[in-house]
Amino acid sequence: MALDGIFLRHIKNEIESQALGARVSQIYQPNREELIFGLRTFGGNKKLLLSARANSPRINFCVNTPENPAQPPMFCMLLRKRIGGGKLVSVRQNDCDRVIMLDFECVNELGDTVMITVVCEIMGMYSNIIIVDSNGVIIDSLKRVDLTMSSKRLVLPNIKYELPEPQDKLNILNCEACEIAERIKNLDCEMPLNKAVLRVVQGVSPIVCRELEHRVLEGATNRIEGVLLDKLTDELERLKNITAECKGEPYVIYREDGKPMDFCFMPIKQYSGFAKVEKAESFSELLDSYYETRDVRERMKVKTQSLTKLLTNTIERIARKISKQQAELDRCQNREHLRICGDLLQANLYRIQRGAEYADVENYYDEHNAVMRIKLNPAISPAANAQKYYKDYQKAKNAEIMLSEQIRKGRTELDYIESVLDVSQRAETEKEISQIKEELAEQGYLHSNRNKSKKQTALPPLEFTSSDGFKILVGRNNKQNDKLTLKTAAKNDMWLHTKDIHGSHTIILCEGKEVTEQAIFEAACLAAYHSKAQNSSQVPVDYTLVRYVSKPSGAKPGMVIYVNNKTIYVTPKNKI
Repeated sequence: MALDGIFLRHIKNEIESQALGARVSQIYQPNREELIFGLRTFGGNKKLLLSARANSPRINFCVNTPENPAQPPMFCMLLRKRIGGGKLVSVRQNDCDRVIMLDFECVNELGDTVMITVVCEIMGMYSNIIIVDSNGVIIDSLKRVDLTMSSKRLVLPNIKYELPEPQDKLNILNCEACEIAERIKNLDCEMPLNKAVLRVVQGVSPIVCRELEHRVLEGATNRIEGVLLDKLTDELERLKNITAECKGEPYVIYREDGKPMDFCFMPIKQYSGFAKVEKAESFSELLDSYYETRDVRERMKVKTQSLTKLLTNTIERIARKISKQQAELDRCQNREHLRICGDLLQANLYRIQRGAEYADVENYYDEHNAVMRIKLNPAISPAANAQKYYKDYQKAKNAEIMLSEQIRKGRTELDYIESVLDVSQRAETEKEISQIKEELAEQGYLHSNRNKSKKQTALPPLEFTSSDGFKILVGRNNKQNDKLTLKTAAKNDMWLHTKDIHGSHTIILCEGKEVTEQAIFEAACLAAYHSKAQNSSQVPVDYTLVRYVSKPSGAKPGMVIYVNNKTIYVTPKNKI
């Protein structure tokens, strides 16, 4: 975990410098494992995020906050009652452990001033947020831990709070660098240096250990003695100074594709040549931006599970139906053989004995007049056999017409459901999901909520501005795509959409000006990003004037046809 004790020490220092003395104005619990404290400081309002999520536990100031539920959870109500209006008087950390304690001076129901502590434990899947009173007794916790979950440390109301069991590691703040280096040296010589540092030093993450190894060894053997021991001692001394004086700086490491892969409180050199290291404005901003995209997607993934399952099952059902219809249609391709059999039987009735199981007749449709054997039903007359072949022929002919139409409708429906699935997977807010469900209810795929008093206000389309000043609008869902293209856009505005790929309608508002190539390129990048090809490159995007876009009668939402288009190939981008 990159958010180690030393990084957390810098976060603690940041909270102290910016929010000490602040009043708690608001408390929210957007989901089961996250809390947001609204703090009123002398420098303005701030939002402090406390997260106990297994894959992203942290505490930091945040700008972007998740949507709040309509009804606050009980734990949130308890916090509002106990801490609402309280004053943050101190921020504590035990050595370099990943535990931050926020002390609030509050007023209870009797008007007495009391001290309430919010303990934020950053321990991966065991992360927790605990409320403790002035006597060290637990009031409640975000995650209760009873005997069925742990026999060593209970986290339940009305019992004494205990810190997590300490590890057998050296605190870099209290130990000399040479003492730590000597203990590392005495470990198994076959153990990699980064593993040895991780085992000995408290509050360091794997990336810090690998960085120390990179700086000390520089391609040498793993044996720590002589010059290497001195270098290790120097690096540990440097790390001690950074920790003690909070002199670290926030750095983010990005992969070659631009996605963040790790972060640290000091410059990272181990990825030189295949990763990019950038400095952030603050430690809180680093954590906020690092986890924002991933957390948003994970939250929405959880919220859209039932919708995704419905759409996936619908897609599979339609695909199976089309497959069966196609197989039946393929069998209809042999209908001409049935007609020929009927004609040949009709022409040779005088030669066929009643009760015969087959008839050998000359096929006058064949250029060589070859003999053809036709199977008969011995229970009926030769004439009835001929009529049966004619009847089967007509049935196959009619079936071909009906099956072709059903397959066409099925493929249109499949295309529509796939487009809805694509939109739902790119949704970023609960309102977008609600509007997708509303659209599916209108189309008959979901039961409509008749008890709902009124429909939710529709979200506006995404809005961007090109580098040369053109306004660009991007639809969020199929219904909004229709409204954007067919009602909002003027006839001379530019319309863009990924070629043969599900995606959002994109409009460049010309406003009486001629649309530039730069605006088209930037809008195409946006159209490619808001499509199923979001993670691809060289995505084809069609563009044409809105006047050449039309919606066929009875077509599903978002389905249009267009002509006089050109195609541009771009790499998807979400920003201009």
